[in-house]
Amino acid sequence: MNDENKSAAALREARDEFVSQWGVIGSAWGVNRTMAQIHALLITAPSALSTDEVMAELKISRGNAHSNLRDLVSWGLVRSVVRKGERKEFFEAEKDVWKMFCIIIRERRRRELRPAQAVLKECLSRTNNLRGTEAAAFNKQLRALSDFLELADGVITKLSQSEQSKMVPWALKFLK
Repeated sequence: MNDENKSAAALREARDEFVSQWGVIGSAWGVNRTMAQIHALLITAPSALSTDEVMAELKISRGNAHSNLRDLVSWGLVRSVVRKGERKEFFEAEKDVWKMFCIIIRERRRRELRPAQAVLKECLSRTNNLRGTEAAAFNKQLRALSDFLELADGVITKLSQSEQSKMVPWALKFLK
């Protein structure tokens, strides 16, 4: 095997491992394993891939590929690409890591943080006028959670609207 073939084989092996492990990591973060694997495949692909190519690469069904690609498009992490003369739809991922981060935190905010804030607000409104030590302790704890989520929401908003060039130096100073 020549050097070029060895290099291609090593790259293939590393890409396969990354795609597999990104799926495991995605599952730990509450994301569908296949969706995370498709995302990993697309962020490491040199060019846009068709649904058929995604299916073949990951050995998944058309329905599974299609629904997960649609979810990635709805998140804003993947976009549909039209190639002149092609009837197939192709997909490419956002490859800028800062943009990916901002998209993900905005989406998680919408799907997780906002509903949690709504639950806290509803529970507080139902128990705010109750008397007794247990009700007071309950409301105090829920207000503390609500305040924390409000702070987190503000941080997420600032982060997702900031440019990487401004945030990275700030974060590095903060972490030292």
